[in-house]
Amino acid sequence: MTVEKFYEVIGGDYAGTKARLMTDERIVRFVNKFPADGSYQLLKDSLASGNVEEAFRAAHTIKGVAQNLGFTALFVSAEAVTEILRAGSLAVEDKMPDLDVSYKRTIDGIAQIDA
Repeated sequence: MTVEKFYEVIGGDYAGTKARLMTDERIVRFVNKFPADGSYQLLKDSLASGNVEEAFRAAHTIKGVAQNLGFTALFVSAEAVTEILRAGSLAVEDKMPDLDVSYKRTIDGIAQIDA
């Protein structure tokens, strides 16, 4: 799939990302690094162990990277989780399904980008 189609599939901002990174090749280079980031697993593990501070850092990282890469749907869902955790609460069970779906859609889409 093309980079532009990838952004359409994941609910992302291709035009904004292209304006920042200039070429599809640069976009692909940075997007391909995203799956190696351990923040999502850290978030899941930290929530399971009740570590709100670590969960916040992980969610905040996902939010920031998603914003920088134009992953709009993932950014929105990560922001919702981040703000709950920022307040010191682990009550994110209503928001995590959206984040999980957005994250999986993004990871699956990355695997389908034409290199």
